[in-house]
Amino acid sequence: MYDPLGRLLLTPVDRDAPERVARLRALGLGDRPEPAFDALARDLALLTGAPYAMVNFIGEERQFFAGLYERPGGGRGTGAGPGLGRVMARHQGYCPHVVVRRRALVLEDVRDFPRFAPNAFADEIGIRSYLGAPLLDGTGMALGTVCAADTEPRRWGSPGLDTVKSFAAELTARIHGHAS
Repeated sequence: MYDPLGRLLLTPVDRDAPERVARLRALGLGDRPEPAFDALARDLALLTGAPYAMVNFIGEERQFFAGLYERPGGGRGTGAGPGLGRVMARHQGYCPHVVVRRRALVLEDVRDFPRFAPNAFADEIGIRSYLGAPLLDGTGMALGTVCAADTEPRRWGSPGLDTVKSFAAELTARIHGHAS
């Protein structure tokens, strides 16, 4: 997406946001931590070896990590630096791109992609690689993402992509089961 002056917009336009927010409210999701989602995020992080993993629901102005895992000491292993926290502005990070595209996103090194490299929050945490898949409801709307991130560039490869898609499918089935 480009603005009228021809500059690359870092955060995609999200026309589904109002409808997504209403759907999330109806499902009772996206405004509080969920222990089951924290456990899923932990399992994803341990399986992929990533220091961060999240279950993220995207609203109009913010993202909310209903599931969150941060390796003790963070990705740098020093215990220094900020943690993620549960809330992030919608224009930060990479999950909004996954939601708008409705497709998985694999960034082995965010610095290799001009669209994704300049991200103040990711730089503050030290994120260098990202792996995310959308949580699609029965209508095809993306409610959020399941994702993992690392402070080092890494080759996620087909196994990483298959893993994050599998976790997204598992969580989507849980959400649909809860909504029934």
